[in-house]
Amino acid sequence: MDWQKGERSQNVEVDSGGGGRRFGGGRGMGIGGIVILAILGLVFFKDPTALLTNVDTGSGQAAQTGEPVQVDPQQKEFVSAVLGSTEKTWTDIFAENGRQYTDPTLVLFSGGVNTACGAASTAVGPFYCPGDQKVYLDLAFFQELQDRFRASGDFARAYVIAHEVGHHVQNLLGVFNQVEQARRRGAAMEGADGLSVRQELQADCFAGVWANRTQQRLQWLQAGDIESALNAASKIGDDALQQQAQGRVVPDSFTHGTSEQRVKWFKAGFDSGRVDACNTFRGTP
Repeated sequence: MDWQKGERSQNVEVDSGGGGRRFGGGRGMGIGGIVILAILGLVFFKDPTALLTNVDTGSGQAAQTGEPVQVDPQQKEFVSAVLGSTEKTWTDIFAENGRQYTDPTLVLFSGGVNTACGAASTAVGPFYCPGDQKVYLDLAFFQELQDRFRASGDFARAYVIAHEVGHHVQNLLGVFNQVEQARRRGAAMEGADGLSVRQELQADCFAGVWANRTQQRLQWLQAGDIESALNAASKIGDDALQQQAQGRVVPDSFTHGTSEQRVKWFKAGFDSGRVDACNTFRGTP
């Protein structure tokens, strides 16, 4: 993946234990060997509202849950390039449909971080908080994922960021509100056919749409890149993670979809490049 072709985002912050330093992209060298895959336990890509500890934000001052994060300039450059590519892609798609896209902010943190959804630790993994429209990412977590799951490739890491941005797109489109309303009416969230699974699979599909449209614009993919993303998607399926963690699969507790489903919906987005190909809420997911 020739990620240096990507547009640089100005919407990345480095958290310093309650604040954040905003930076823009410059020019840098490529990074290799740092990979993504899944998460400790079964919480990767999980709804942050189910994972975060509530905090009192009434004072307007964030608690010091984290430590100052030291970010390698090349890693920072990579994140800025990937996020910038999502901004360009989704701005174009929204404009094609007569709408205006609002960029999310991506926050790099270490150890712990305060969000509008509450306080979170590294164990939560990458996540999106609809309350502040921010994606949260601990880069050190990627190294642990590499060591545990060995799914390599810059594009696999980019897929993770694009998936979380996919949740932001859902938020802008009103999907989060619709799912919450359905939950309050008693709709099932967990399980192979639950709304949580459908919501996560749609974010996978949106990541595929991003991959398609960005490739058309930048021609930045290289041999093996799509395979690395599909490999990552397959290893973070509920069935794969449950089998690894507990030696058995419990479909009634699914929250993100099976490995086959995650691959299927990423490919649906990538093959079509269309948002309307991502209606995971209709029929069998």
